[in-house]
Amino acid sequence: MLEVRTNTTTPPAKNGDCGIGSPASDVTSFAATSPKPAPLKIGDLVIDPPVLQAPMAGFTNYAYRQVVRELGGAGLQATEMVHARGFLEIDARTGDYPERLWGVKDEARPLAVQIWDNDPQALAAVGRRMAHELGVSVVDINFGCPVKKVTERAKSGSYLLRSPERVGELVAKVVEACAPTPVTAKIRLGCTRDRITSIEVAQAVEAAGAAALTVHGRTAQDMFTGEACWEKISDIKPHLKRIPLIGNGDIDSAEKVVQAFASWNVDGVMIARAALPKPWIFAQAKAALRGEPIPPDPSLEEQRDLMLRHYDLVVRRFGPERGTLLMRKFACCYAAGRPGARDFRKHVAHVTTPEEYFAVVRKWFPQKESTAITTD
Repeated sequence: MLEVRTNTTTPPAKNGDCGIGSPASDVTSFAATSPKPAPLKIGDLVIDPPVLQAPMAGFTNYAYRQVVRELGGAGLQATEMVHARGFLEIDARTGDYPERLWGVKDEARPLAVQIWDNDPQALAAVGRRMAHELGVSVVDINFGCPVKKVTERAKSGSYLLRSPERVGELVAKVVEACAPTPVTAKIRLGCTRDRITSIEVAQAVEAAGAAALTVHGRTAQDMFTGEACWEKISDIKPHLKRIPLIGNGDIDSAEKVVQAFASWNVDGVMIARAALPKPWIFAQAKAALRGEPIPPDPSLEEQRDLMLRHYDLVVRRFGPERGTLLMRKFACCYAAGRPGARDFRKHVAHVTTPEEYFAVVRKWFPQKESTAITTD
């Protein structure tokens, strides 16, 4: 089991203060004097730095993962979540993998594939193929998705948190099917704020043979509103005997990565939505955890070039028309928080061809701190 790290520099947040905590004003000096987080060990796989890229449906496809990989800093990357029975239906019909597994066979490792379902046989069958056919590094099971089509309609994702025993049964089936490839689970605190089951679920996950647990610090009821409760994430750690605990929620800067390790009893952190407009956040976090100066954000011109690199990867896979349509949401992410982002989003949301896409990027993608250049 990884050693339990206690904070010797910054006092833990007060009871009831769920947030990550306020980052130190000089995070480089703070990180240099704080205990360094040990590499994360998932089974025999060593994750260093212990900072993971979250699986996000509709976003963490091969093109996005490649951009993150080229920028560096992510200890472990993950695919979009794959529906187990949907995988089997596609395979039976076409003999091919689902689109969400684009690039997985040949891309660099380590790499995690996340699967979801409530059918133990389907989960085991797909997990086995991921581990032994595609040779992925980690098979992760999603018990955290809060969207209604997964919870209410499919009785999967965070719906299953109401039954720790059921979660344990599903994990055990996948562990058996995937061995020796490590299996992990991602959960939320519970289904509702008055029904927190994370400790019981965590114990069931560990007893079933999983190699690590990631906890998002909200309930399914919260969706993505409010503040993630890192105190409740940290409370799980004493109840785990051998597997590492990874915290997730509201990590949107390298400073908060450092603060999460310093303030809370976790072995790793996972970054999700904040990495969509800032895929370089992992490289910044890696530097911060080493006590090195945090690299600045790329210039707006460099960010634009990065977005165009992303676009090229998408178009190569899906063709110019569909690739352009798929890239619209990614383009909006790249502009988020930049000056002129609203005008850019308004125009890029309607492009349908590469010519239109490049024209909008040239004219509307943020180019200076005040407003975007609007001349032809």
